[in-house]
Amino acid sequence: MAAVTLRAAGPAPVEDVWARYAVPALWPTWSPQIRAVRADGARIAPGMRGEVVSFLGVSVGFVVESVDEERRRWTWRVALGPVRLRLCHAVLARPAGSATTLRIEGPAVALAAYAGPARWALGRLVRGRGGDPVRPD
Repeated sequence: MAAVTLRAAGPAPVEDVWARYAVPALWPTWSPQIRAVRADGARIAPGMRGEVVSFLGVSVGFVVESVDEERRRWTWRVALGPVRLRLCHAVLARPAGSATTLRIEGPAVALAAYAGPARWALGRLVRGRGGDPVRPD
């Protein structure tokens, strides 16, 4: 099991960034690798289940483990066949906008494949037209 943490910062207001995370129907608006999301609720909540459909048409099942609305943090697990990833998200207020972190845990080969698209998506989530580059730890 391996882990990587990605970070992004940008001018988007923290409330907007959290809303884009908290409403799965909005994920395709900032995450280009997602074509659609099917979920058993309109807002993330512990126990929510669903699937993310990639731009390639591959569906990945997920379950939300935890959500802390006040601290703007949430964790979920995704599965594609035998590959399992755990993703831990946080949204932080900054004087000039917001920042987000994503810790991904799973097999090293899966992390290597997912890190690039995830960096791109996080940048779109918080940056809009500017902001700090996304960087791994």
